Amino acid sequence: MLNAGVLGAGHLGKIHLRLLNQSNKYNLVGFYDADEENGKKVEAEFGYKFFPTIDALIDAVDVVDIVTPTLSHYDCAKQAIAKGKHIFIEKPITNTVEEAEHIRELLAEHKLRGQVGHVERFNPAFLAVKDDIKAPMFIETHRLAEFNPRGTDVPVVLDLMIHDIDIILSIVKSKVKHVSASGVAVISDTPDIANARLEFENGCVANLTASRISLKKMRKARFFQKDAYISVDFLTKKCEVVKMKDAPEKPGDFDMILQNAEGVKKQIYFDNPEIADNNAILDELETFADAINNDTTPVVTLHDGTEALRVANQIINNF
Repeated sequence: MLNAGVLGAGHLGKIHLRLLNQSNKYNLVGFYDADEENGKKVEAEFGYKFFPTIDALIDAVDVVDIVTPTLSHYDCAKQAIAKGKHIFIEKPITNTVEEAEHIRELLAEHKLRGQVGHVERFNPAFLAVKDDIKAPMFIETHRLAEFNPRGTDVPVVLDLMIHDIDIILSIVKSKVKHVSASGVAVISDTPDIANARLEFENGCVANLTASRISLKKMRKARFFQKDAYISVDFLTKKCEVVKMKDAPEKPGDFDMILQNAEGVKKQIYFDNPEIADNNAILDELETFADAINNDTTPVVTLHDGTEALRVANQIINNF
């Protein structure tokens, strides 16, 4: 078992603490929080050991789980790497691309593993259809949330849309050639609602919408490709796969047949895979343990996290 410690005991930090504590791949050593009052409160309530300093925690573990505000990710990661520790770092990876690239260099230099917390990669609905998504040419995503003051210190692109940016970049095996975007600050000092259009060198186009001032929650992605339409609902953990194939010469009474202007007939059929129930956060943490133990590449690399941040910044710079 790997000895693990958590930096940051806020809302998400407490979830990480609970899951690391119940995992059979980690031994939760304890945590550090810059707010001593909060740290002692969490220690008293849950029994996790509160360390008085970052250094004391880092020294006691093999893996440092960084769940602090984004602005401190870089410094926390540098401290952990300098002491030879593997790092799991929440999204967005760092505040700037330059910081992210430096962290990647340091990890490689020290021959350590790192993973970024893009948790939607582990969403069971996405996992169920991931292998069906092949060379999509149009992608549409909507990620809408009700207003919550937590997270409003950064634009909605870094708060919400970055989830979908990472998903899209993991699927479209091509470089982004053009970005156009618009964003509006309604309640916060930074944009609360944003729309972006990503154009890839291979011709794929992705249209992304994110809002944190919606009256309803929505986390959906739709993928359109040759002979298939695939929908993923990250919120309800449901998916839909609609495919086309050449129509049989003698269709059955209930077969759905389409005929285009040229007279070509296609049969529409549903191919919805089974969705396995899981805890996505636990899975991302445990696959990171596997990558460390087996000396393999983590599912979401620091390169992935850096590229998601790079595109997110391109979107923000287009407002």
